[in-house]
Amino acid sequence: MNRQQLVEQIFSKQTFLCVGLDTDIKKIPEYLLKETNPVFTFNKAIIDATAPYCVAYKPNLAFYESLGTKGMIAFEKTIKYLKENYPEHFIIADAKRGDIGNTSAMYARTFFEEYDLDALTVAPYMGEDSVSPFLKYEDKWVILLALTSNKGSHDFQLTTDTTGERLFEKVIRKSQEWGNANNMMYVVGATQGEMFKDIRKVAPNHFLLVPGVGAQGGSLQEVCKYGMIKDCGLIVNSSRGIIYSSNNENFAKEAARQAQKVQKEMAVELSKIL
Repeated sequence: MNRQQLVEQIFSKQTFLCVGLDTDIKKIPEYLLKETNPVFTFNKAIIDATAPYCVAYKPNLAFYESLGTKGMIAFEKTIKYLKENYPEHFIIADAKRGDIGNTSAMYARTFFEEYDLDALTVAPYMGEDSVSPFLKYEDKWVILLALTSNKGSHDFQLTTDTTGERLFEKVIRKSQEWGNANNMMYVVGATQGEMFKDIRKVAPNHFLLVPGVGAQGGSLQEVCKYGMIKDCGLIVNSSRGIIYSSNNENFAKEAARQAQKVQKEMAVELSKIL
């Protein structure tokens, strides 16, 4: 999916919501455990319920890898189900890969060829040769970690060099020599608030993947106030706040209700830039 297609989906559906499929087998409704593949059964129900209200899904690989082969089968079935039934949705693998060039090339082959996903989160710490293999694929996206929502982000990401430039700013500035606004996004946590103004100074046109709205306490309105651009430029992720909004047999219906609530708030924000 290229940028134009993504933007068209956002404005036609009046949403820039990404539903995070962080599916923990210890948190899904207990009655699902009798299913042959409970994780996939849960995901399928969540997808069917929330698809009208979002433009993207983001399975986090850690939750699938933690279950070994069974987990990866659930991941593969989830991807196949999305591609066959909801092909208009943007699919992000939240895997945070990044290694020396030949290893990154294999990661790129895994997610962009084998699974044929739209985007992959990538850790930029090892520099250009660890990122460039992911950027060789047409209409695929690299989403670099820039300024994350966790407390420990301050340990490194806000440190400054002798010129006063903070590390997250250097990552964003330098990485624009490798990719562009049509194949690269940045992860910026919703909990960073007014810091979105600083992000937009160095990345005025790039899409931002924004986790941290909902369970982590980030404000959608604040994110939009400081981070939204003329073609939106935001994909806001909510995981726990949607998929675990209920733990009984109505879990999918409640997930839909929560997703629709966020979608309505997003429609209001989008109306401000039309």
